[in-house]
Parts: sequence; C-alpha cells; structure tokens
Amino acid sequence: MERSLSDSLTQPTRGLLPSLVATLGMAATVGGALAFEHIGGYIPCALCLMQRTPYYWGIPIGVAAIATSVLKLPAWTTRTLLLVIGILMLVGAGLGVYHAGVEWHFWEGPATCATTASGVSGNVGDLLGDLDSKHGPSCTDAALRVLGLSFAGWNVIASLILAGIALRGATKA
Repeated sequence: MERSLSDSLTQPTRGLLPSLVATLGMAATVGGALAFEHIGGYIPCALCLMQRTPYYWGIPIGVAAIATSVLKLPAWTTRTLLLVIGILMLVGAGLGVYHAGVEWHFWEGPATCATTASGVSGNVGDLLGDLDSKHGPSCTDAALRVLGLSFAGWNVIASLILAGIALRGATKA
C-alpha cells in the first residue's frame, strides 16, 4: 500500500521528535545568545563566538533530520544526522568547558580575545551612552553570572542536554 505525503506528516517516524527537540533547542540556545548580544548589549568575546559555531552547523543539519524523518527516508539517514548533531553539541560543550575554565582562571585563555565592538555609535554624542550600555568582551571575565554560571557554563549544560537528546534519538530512530 502506498503512502501519501499527508500520511507521512500524520504518522511520523521515531526520529522526528528528537530531531524537532534538538533543532528547536539549538535555535533557542543560539537565539538567546543573540538576544543577549543585540538586546542586552553584551558584546561576545572570541570564545563566545566560537561556541556558537556548533549551533550554526547543527540547526540546518537538524532541519535536514526533520525532513528525512517526515519524508520517511531510510532510518539510517535520520540516525546519522542526529549522530552528527550529538557530536557537534559535545564539541560545543567542550568549548564551553574550556571558556568557563578560562573565566575561573583554571587555565590560560587565548593570547588575544579581541572582537569588534559592533553596535557602538560613531556619533560622539551617543558614544558616552554606548559606553554605559555596551559591555566590552573579555574571555577571562564573565560578563554575567546567573545562578553562579556564566554564559559559557550555561552553554555546557545546554550542549550536553542537546547532545543527549540527539544521541539517544540516534539510537532509537
């Protein structure tokens, strides 16, 4: 019996839920980081920007995993894509551990941690206001701590949760 596209959408495969959750989780995590940057005025340091890379790669891979599941492609395709997401999130967690260790002065950070000060006005009249509202990047000092964890620490937690979802999904899909 042939299945139509509407049947594929109403009867998803086992890999759909972990693909959706992981992809939405990655989008929410990196979206939160971008909100702190563009709304909160926290200019990310070089290590912060590096920690976003696994998300930027993982989101389109997650969309592909959703598509392979909805289109009922062979299960190994969804499993492979979820495995790649899991590995990317483990890399993201490792980058977060490294950055958090730099912030806690457990080890040396990079020799330079310079990024551009995007969003700072070129208008002299606005410059003093920008200096008060924009927080300069530093790899060694946490810009903000919530419940004792910096952005890097929260990234470790988010990355590990997302890696767990993706890797468990890869084994069950």
